Amino acid sequence: MDVTPEERLAALGLDLPPPPQPAGQYRPARLVGDTLYLSGQGPRHPDGSFVAGRLGEDVSTQAGRTAARDAGLRLLSAARHALGNLSRIAAVGRVFGMVHAAPGFTEHAAVIDGCSELFISVLGEAGHHSRSVAGLATLPYGMIVQIDAVLHILPKEKLQ
Repeated sequence: MDVTPEERLAALGLDLPPPPQPAGQYRPARLVGDTLYLSGQGPRHPDGSFVAGRLGEDVSTQAGRTAARDAGLRLLSAARHALGNLSRIAAVGRVFGMVHAAPGFTEHAAVIDGCSELFISVLGEAGHHSRSVAGLATLPYGMIVQIDAVLHILPKEKLQ
């Protein structure tokens, strides 16, 4: 019997945070046909405030990876809220990672690997994806990273 993404999360000792709430006039997730578009998510402290900082200045690459993993958990939470469960994810098509980086910082890909590795660990083969990464001078709320994703979804009847 196949292991579900929720079972993989539990085996990893991970819990999904509550589904994200929009900070503006958009939806955290938008299902169009068999494609689920996930709005950018960033890491948060337990009190809900964003984890802020700048890679290459006051944040280490490892701390950035941890932040990217947290953003990935928030993306999965948005997906589960939109779909009912994570087993409907047929494939992660694309991930776009934005890194709040100081001039000269070059480890953007290593930072966003925190999210990519999470998706592969939780979703298995479906978690492998194409990806782009960019370093930016600023991000909303000063957050360390912001990541969005595009997922391909199975119809509900395919799960039975």
